[in-house]
Amino acid sequence: MSAIAIRNIDHVVLRAADLDRAIRFYCDVLGCTVERQVESIGLVQMRAGSAMIDLFDAKENPPPGGPGNMDHVALRLETFDEASIQAFLAEHGVPADEAKSRFGAEGDGPSIYIKDPDGNTVELKGPPY
Repeated sequence: MSAIAIRNIDHVVLRAADLDRAIRFYCDVLGCTVERQVESIGLVQMRAGSAMIDLFDAKENPPPGGPGNMDHVALRLETFDEASIQAFLAEHGVPADEAKSRFGAEGDGPSIYIKDPDGNTVELKGPPY
């Protein structure tokens, strides 16, 4: 049995060239609501059903390594056993950082960042504390 069992997408993080314009689009057109803002890092987190869409101000947070507007996608796992996940990833040659508490669609909980084969960042998100 795999140490990773995905339940759903927790959140997607996008970079916005014009943060105010993007907020208006996601709220006024798509019906999202602003749930949280972290002005110190240029982040706006919006509720999108049971998930979140996070917007980074691209002027304050340029993409590392070149152009692109997606920062990462977060996958909510059914359970989160860091040791099992780390061992499973190591078996598959996937480097991973240590788990840290991060905010997501269900609140604060543990997460680990990894890269897919194309260099896209994937966050493995555990249940809230």
